[in-house]
Amino acid sequence: MDIALETKDLSKDFDGVEAVKSINLKINSGQIYGLVGPDGAGKTTTLRLLTTVMSPSSGSASVLGMDIIKGADKIKERIGYMSQQFSLYGDLTVEENLNFYADLYRVPKREREKRKIELYDFSKLEPFKTRLAGNLSGGMKKKLALACTLIHTPELLFLDEPTTGVDPLSRRELWRILYSLVPKITIVVSTPYMDEAERCNEVGLMHNGSILLSSDPEEIKEKLKGKILDVKCVNLWKARDELKDLPQVKKVELFGDSLHVEVQDAQADKDAIRTKLSETGIEVLDIREALPNLEDVFVSMMTER
Repeated sequence: MDIALETKDLSKDFDGVEAVKSINLKINSGQIYGLVGPDGAGKTTTLRLLTTVMSPSSGSASVLGMDIIKGADKIKERIGYMSQQFSLYGDLTVEENLNFYADLYRVPKREREKRKIELYDFSKLEPFKTRLAGNLSGGMKKKLALACTLIHTPELLFLDEPTTGVDPLSRRELWRILYSLVPKITIVVSTPYMDEAERCNEVGLMHNGSILLSSDPEEIKEKLKGKILDVKCVNLWKARDELKDLPQVKKVELFGDSLHVEVQDAQADKDAIRTKLSETGIEVLDIREALPNLEDVFVSMMTER
């Protein structure tokens, strides 16, 4: 399988502060790779390095077989980069924005109209092509930004938190579009949402500038050393505080309308949890073993560190 990009000890510091610390990645072509982590983890800086927007402090990286320093100009011609912020022109229409980016990337006139038809088809933006970009909804702005990023048919697409700030329906629609692009296009997407990481072919869990683990989601879940108990009870916040100091509990986190509690022995520790909560007057509705998700693994790894 071809390698779309590879990094070797890629690092970036700002006035002595390490934003990216010796990252080693190898991403295959034709897949969606998710760079996942909280705000401040170093995801945006990593994407800016890989898209040649900034230079590394040390280490190296190749994108589509080209060095990010020596081949920066050629790399920019063959990739697409969609930043977090809406970077299109609000006083231009949808159509005018597409035409502007087509001019910017020197898309031949004979290909432009065909490309625009394809982009309108998957983005569902054609009915709004005369609307000013500044008057679009958040989700439609994201789809327009993606369409403009794709106007020159890039081989590798970098998306920096593309679904942040949009409604759940628009998030689902954007992911539908991304699935339609692979395997023709390789996609590297950063996101703070663990549920979105589950949609990727491979995931890199990032924290404090470092990649904690990089693999496919199912393999990452297998790295969890303990077991997860899903605890449903009244007064979740109080229950979480009570369970934190229980010797059998490795970690406990709020998870929707229940608690995810990591323990070593699911069956034995279930009884200890039930007893502890009952003693403190908290009614237990249900306790059952649950399959771990990426958030469980991520929180567990951060806790260990």
